[in-house]
Amino acid sequence: MELTKPGLDIIQPDRRVFAPANADALFTCRSGGVSSGAYGGPDGIMGLNVAPHTGDFGACVRMNRGIVSQLVPSDPVWLRQVHGTVIIDAAAAGGEPEADASWSMTPGVVCTVMTADCLPVLLADAEGRIVAAVHAGWKSLAQGIIQKTVALMREKTSDDARIFAWLAPRIGPESFEVGEDVLEAMKAHLPDARQAFAPQDNGRYLCDLAALALQALTGSGVAEADVDDCGLSTAADPKRFYSYRRDGEKSGRHAAMIWIKPAASSAQ
Repeated sequence: MELTKPGLDIIQPDRRVFAPANADALFTCRSGGVSSGAYGGPDGIMGLNVAPHTGDFGACVRMNRGIVSQLVPSDPVWLRQVHGTVIIDAAAAGGEPEADASWSMTPGVVCTVMTADCLPVLLADAEGRIVAAVHAGWKSLAQGIIQKTVALMREKTSDDARIFAWLAPRIGPESFEVGEDVLEAMKAHLPDARQAFAPQDNGRYLCDLAALALQALTGSGVAEADVDDCGLSTAADPKRFYSYRRDGEKSGRHAAMIWIKPAASSAQ
């Protein structure tokens, strides 16, 4: 599997923290594709937008998805994301199912979520039996999608399964201003949610999605030491990332992907 290409920019978790057996993950950045204009890279060309619903040319998106598929063992299992809590078995998916998370216990099946500012959470058990990709925008976070996914992973493996988590690039708290409604929604599943909201003089808050995700993970029995947070903000770095909050409707999307390595590659 080739993870290098001229102009291609990807991010992978810190293997000193995110250390599941026989599993791998990556996040595609803005550069390395064929999209242009608002969907291009920092120079307006070579953008790697993978979302067909953004207004980008369909042929460009298909080519970008083809490039991304060359980075992983098989074609990614794309979802039609709706900010809910449906979790599907990626190995059994057909087409692009409506869901905001997927899981797999089948080697080579690539669980995938698309994000710009929403938080991608990639999960794997320590023994490499199961992986999952979660699209954790604030609405899904507030409805408990992370807790639901961790519970499903343990149901499929063992109640005491050690789970590793990677928090990939997303909008940083300095750029994510929200209202009281978001804080109130979070309290339903996260009793300490207020700690992730910094009050502003205008009566609104700066919201830290990663801090909320960490609460959801540790509340589900995931050790904080097993959570690798990349700490990167999509909104703060226009050269490297798309951002819906920063750029509006004409914002591309990134791919966050995780998979169990096929037997041949895991032996390498």
